[in-house]
Amino acid sequence: MTWFVAPEPQLPDLIARHGRWRAARTALIEGDRRLNWHEFEQLTARAANGLGAIGLGQGARVAVLMDNSLEMAVLLFGILRSGCVAVPLNVSISDGSVAAMLRDSQARAVFASGRHRGRIDSLRRELRIAPATVFVGLGEAGGAAQDGWLEFAAWLEAQSPVLHATVRPEQECNIIYSSGTTGVPKGIVHTHRCRMYWASDLALALRYRSDCVTLCSLGMFSNITWVAMLCTVLVGGTLVIMAGFQAAAAVQLMARERVSHGSFVPVQLQRLLEVDGLERHDLASLDTFMCCGSPLPAGVKRDFPRRFACSLIELYGLTEGLCTVLAPEDFERKTDSVGKPFLGTDLRIIGEDDREVPPGATGEVVGFGPLLMAGYHDNDAASLDATWLDPQGRRWLRTGDLGRLDADGFLYIVDRKKDMIISGGQNIYPADIEAVMRTHPGVADVAVVGVRSASWGETPVAVVVPAASPPDPRELVDWTNARVGKQQRIRDVIWRESLPRNPNGKVLKRELRKDLADREY
Repeated sequence: MTWFVAPEPQLPDLIARHGRWRAARTALIEGDRRLNWHEFEQLTARAANGLGAIGLGQGARVAVLMDNSLEMAVLLFGILRSGCVAVPLNVSISDGSVAAMLRDSQARAVFASGRHRGRIDSLRRELRIAPATVFVGLGEAGGAAQDGWLEFAAWLEAQSPVLHATVRPEQECNIIYSSGTTGVPKGIVHTHRCRMYWASDLALALRYRSDCVTLCSLGMFSNITWVAMLCTVLVGGTLVIMAGFQAAAAVQLMARERVSHGSFVPVQLQRLLEVDGLERHDLASLDTFMCCGSPLPAGVKRDFPRRFACSLIELYGLTEGLCTVLAPEDFERKTDSVGKPFLGTDLRIIGEDDREVPPGATGEVVGFGPLLMAGYHDNDAASLDATWLDPQGRRWLRTGDLGRLDADGFLYIVDRKKDMIISGGQNIYPADIEAVMRTHPGVADVAVVGVRSASWGETPVAVVVPAASPPDPRELVDWTNARVGKQQRIRDVIWRESLPRNPNGKVLKRELRKDLADREY
């Protein structure tokens, strides 16, 4: 006989408990503003109740196009507590990409801050979303705003701080679009159970503790920031929110708020190393920083832990669900590796025949474990393409990355099977840029590839076959960059008489990358 049934707590449950048992502990810091856990619990409850008040039931998608702020954190976790589905959008993508993601997610409400309210207003006619969609704005709109916006502060204040909603582990928690696209976007769906595993497994791997103070310096739409937020909420720590990353300001903030943890991309760590006068700041509180998004240069691996006197953990992973970590104690002997899978995660290397290959052989990295997404939103074909079935019939995630395992089980990423560029930690899909450039009358053919960049790791460069009347290369760069998202801007145009192709007509981008291997921007 079972006397007691142990519940399966979710992150919304933990917020409620922290609000009671860690009430006076600081939960959020943004500038001079602070919320303790009691205040954060009540505000997220108000946000959750507010979603119900505007007619959103559990499972409704709520799009968030906001700059980093205390209000954005309250809203995101209020959405989670309500049982609605958070859809945080990258603020740097083009308006066309925003429209595509709103249509794809079928958002029933759109929350926007500042200048993004004007962006949404300019898109309203083409959004083709439900007439019942609710628009809630924070701060003054950039440009002329249409009527029909609720004001965030008044909307939140009008709600009750007592919440009765509960969520089930199998419910959808969020849809994250890992890159801005001008084609059909792919939304990555995580359930509440999955996100709880993200929090618990990564908190252990990244050495979070209950008195952690975590710096959030990347956009809160990014899954890298979600890792930091989820781990901190799990343990009841403190989130320190930066509106935008500036290296010198980040160092000052670390010292003032006694920061212990944070999640970064390599270019941020490089910028931090360049800050003058580090010795003038008391950084003794620093404990463990995580870096991911693109390969971490060996020099940064070597210098950062020494200069900042903290542990550095490199994480390789996908928002879709596979993660490995290279622990500080392995940095010297396994410098070029991205580490091993952590608690609950498994991986294999498979060959072209979909069979596992031996250690040392190169093949596609596939992963399995509780961090795996539920699938791509409303896109079974893409979910199927990302699936590898093992001999037991279990579904593993195809990463699209080529790697190998050494004799000790450490993973090395050899190349990317998927045609993707990672610049400053942001995923960029060349097909989006190519589609724009092909509309220029001076472009007969084009292929965009990633070329080494001292600042960003990689930067997009366009290899172009010109039409009869080609433009000046600089003019084509400017024309393109005015029509793509900020993160998608190309650095250069290189003229070619033709593009290398295989017998089936596919551009051989590996050959282009090889030809451009000696370049650096």
